[in-house]
Amino acid sequence: MQAKPKRRVVAENGDGPEDLVLATTIGNGEDLGPAVRHAFEMGKPEALLQQLRHVVKKKEVEIEELCKLHYEEFILAVDELRGVLVDAEELKSELSSDNFRLQEVSSSLLLKLEELLESYSVKKNVTEAIQMSKICMQVMDLCVKSNQDISEGRFYPALKTLELIEKNYLKHIPVKTLKRVIEKRIPTIKAHIEKKVTTEFNDWLVRVRSMAREIGQTAIGQAASARQRDEELRTRQREAEEQIRSGLGDCVYSLDVEEIDEDSVLKIDLTPVYRAHHIHTCLGIQQQFRDYYYKNRLLQLSSDLQISSIQPFLESHQTFFAQIAGYFIVEDRVLRTAGGVLTTEQVETIWETAIGKMTSMLEVQFSRMDTPSHLLLIKDYVTLVGATLRRYGYQVGTLLEVLDNSRDKYHELLLEECRKQIVDVLGNDTYEQMVMKKEYEYNMHVLAFHLQTSDIMPAFPYVAPFSSTVPDTCRIVRSFIEDSVSYLSYGGRMNFYDVVKKYLDKLLIDVLNEALLKAIYSGTTGVSQAMQIAANISVLERACDLFLLQAAQHCGVPIRIAERPNASLTAKVVLKTSRDAAYLALLNLVNSKLDEFMTLTDSINWIIDEVPQNANDYINEVVIYLDTLMSTAQQILPIDALYKVGIGALEHISNSIGNAFLSENLKRFNINAIMGLDNDLKMLESFADEKFQSTGLSELHKEGSLRDCLIEVRQLINLLLSSQPENFMNPVIRERHYNCLDYKKVATICEKYKDSPDRLFGSLSNRNNPKQNARKKSMDVLKRRLRDFN
Repeated sequence: MQAKPKRRVVAENGDGPEDLVLATTIGNGEDLGPAVRHAFEMGKPEALLQQLRHVVKKKEVEIEELCKLHYEEFILAVDELRGVLVDAEELKSELSSDNFRLQEVSSSLLLKLEELLESYSVKKNVTEAIQMSKICMQVMDLCVKSNQDISEGRFYPALKTLELIEKNYLKHIPVKTLKRVIEKRIPTIKAHIEKKVTTEFNDWLVRVRSMAREIGQTAIGQAASARQRDEELRTRQREAEEQIRSGLGDCVYSLDVEEIDEDSVLKIDLTPVYRAHHIHTCLGIQQQFRDYYYKNRLLQLSSDLQISSIQPFLESHQTFFAQIAGYFIVEDRVLRTAGGVLTTEQVETIWETAIGKMTSMLEVQFSRMDTPSHLLLIKDYVTLVGATLRRYGYQVGTLLEVLDNSRDKYHELLLEECRKQIVDVLGNDTYEQMVMKKEYEYNMHVLAFHLQTSDIMPAFPYVAPFSSTVPDTCRIVRSFIEDSVSYLSYGGRMNFYDVVKKYLDKLLIDVLNEALLKAIYSGTTGVSQAMQIAANISVLERACDLFLLQAAQHCGVPIRIAERPNASLTAKVVLKTSRDAAYLALLNLVNSKLDEFMTLTDSINWIIDEVPQNANDYINEVVIYLDTLMSTAQQILPIDALYKVGIGALEHISNSIGNAFLSENLKRFNINAIMGLDNDLKMLESFADEKFQSTGLSELHKEGSLRDCLIEVRQLINLLLSSQPENFMNPVIRERHYNCLDYKKVATICEKYKDSPDRLFGSLSNRNNPKQNARKKSMDVLKRRLRDFN
């Protein structure tokens, strides 16, 4: 009760607020550093020390008051502690007596405890021994199982057993000797397994190389079958187009799809590869196996790409390419199914190496070949190889480019072969019309090439307008088209119709047309031969459209494309030109023959005393020859060619008669000779009219006739026989009756006209004929006026 007034006194004796602030700061445990720094900076450290002394005094007063307040409770606590000490002494005495009695009782139990602990120790040792024995037994069992698997060839289970021993047992094997033996044997066993699977894989390498050819041949056979099915499909399509084109009816298309499981057909056993790769993967050396596989297969490929120097390439090319195809089919199967044995980049590298060597080898072999059939045979097989390998994802464009680059050489060889065949055909032809006695002959030589002029089957024996050259040439051209299409088919080009058309033009122009021109201008060709050649060219010209249709059909091009107006062959125009050349050569030969007959005009008596009652002998020969010529030409040549032959021959006769008047050998002629020539001319005109009607030319050429070819010589004869020849100078009369005559020629001929016969008293007889005198005077007037005109 007295402490409270004293605490107030202490509080009241403080120096002020600064002491309270300092006391509060110390009570809160705050840092006095700033206050001390400030006091020294102000230069008043004594004031701070004074304040700290007052704070210390206040704390001492507070502690003293606190002790005075609780001293009674402290005394009570000391008294209680002394009582506890007495109780503790009593408890200690009791514990000591209890401990003595306990030790007396437990001495026997301690002996039993020691015996029990010893038993537990023995049990523990036995248990550990049993556990160790079990571990050893399990390890030994696993070792036995591994040995058995290895002996039976089950390498993967053996490796799994070894892996189990290594992971789960090896660290826990209690017997060090056994542990060392097992640790030493495990690598040896793994090496043995690796060796075994490598041996099996090596055996597979030998087998697969020997099987690669068979695999390739089987796959190429499948490609050939697929090509055959495509050909049959295109054939049916062409037949359907022909039916639709001919209006026979509608066609129903059906698509037959035949699925072939290539894996089931191609028996490729890759088990050793799978096994070896799997075992090496389990051994952790899969990359080593992959490198080993790649290296050995690359060596095999290098060996396969070597060409035999003993056997000709033509005989060995199929086995060579089949071996390569089989190799890459196996590689594709390994790539797809062997789980990383090969990479896509490795296969592409191998393929690029192989295709580079194959292309260079083909280029060399093609350059050495001189037979088109050999080149075609190899090309066909190479395209099958390309189609086969393309199905397995290989890029064969480079291989097909070699074939495409060799097409010019192939066609050059093919053209040369066709040239020899055509030359032989022309050389062996008798240039006589073919006579077909049976229907099969007609089908074989005419219908097979659409050479018929009518759809009606003719009566047999049938005489064709062409010789054996035409069907034989058509066969050669057809074979050329087939061979050309065969070479260009299944190559790099999809649309090769234009290429076939180009080479077909080359065959018809550079080979056939040249051979025909040589035959025409050979110098040994007679009239009948020239006529037959001209007829043959005319038929071959028409056949050009057939050749183009055959090319379109073999190329799979719709016929409507080949039938377009501007789609015809250039050779058709060239053959037409050659046909005209043949007609011209024929006319030259005919004219030469006519010249032989017209030389008989030299024996004509131009100053005959009497008028001949019959035609001259030469004209009879000419008419007989012309009749034979026109009859033969009517059977062989087209109607327009027949017309050309007729007018050409008659024009030549007309010119020959005119030239006879102009000849320097003819010095004079009289009216009697002119009358004889008039008879000759009338005979020719009668023949021309008869042939113009009987041959059917009158229906085609209504504007003019064969007689018109004799118009010049007819006007000349009419002028010389005219009673008033001076009318020639009358423009109206001349335009009406003598429009084909030339002034100079008429003047020259009239100067040779002598109406006085060379006989005694001839002038006296003329005086008694007023009509003849008038003609003579008129002729003299004409001569004088023509001289003046010239």
